[in-house]
Amino acid sequence: MQNNSKKIQLLLSTIFFIFFVLAFLFLYREININNQQAEQSIVLLENETKEHEEIEFLNRSIGVITEGKTLLETHFAKSSDIVPFLDTVEALAVKAGVKAEVASVDALKDSGVLTVQVNASGNFERLYKFLTLLENSPYELEFASINMQREAELDVITKKVKELKWQAVFKIRLLSFIQ
Repeated sequence: MQNNSKKIQLLLSTIFFIFFVLAFLFLYREININNQQAEQSIVLLENETKEHEEIEFLNRSIGVITEGKTLLETHFAKSSDIVPFLDTVEALAVKAGVKAEVASVDALKDSGVLTVQVNASGNFERLYKFLTLLENSPYELEFASINMQREAELDVITKKVKELKWQAVFKIRLLSFIQ
């Protein structure tokens, strides 16, 4: 009987051993499959992250290009919309502290040049500052003519100069004019 119990113990031990070996092999195979799936998922995630970063980079680049395009377009005046250019001239006059008004606007169809006559008045320093601001404006300008004249206002009683004013007429050609 003792012999039988040892045989039963050996048989049970062998069955448990085979069961645990099979369980180990099954779990090992499942772990390997999960690892492979995890590695594939990581590769997919890295690819998606890389694509997302590229899309963000492209969006930022498009934003920068759009800003540059907008800035570049501000240097050109279109025949359909010359108002921004005239507003710029008037804003520069205000910045320089002179009174200025656009007297005439002439768009020559064949040459692609816009000619604007601006009448301005103020003291010499401010008129000179206005001229400098016009020269440094974002538009490509050419001065066709500049006529500056001094006007002195006399006091009737003392016959002395009360105020010294300057009048200027600027004829400006806008070279960056698109028809």
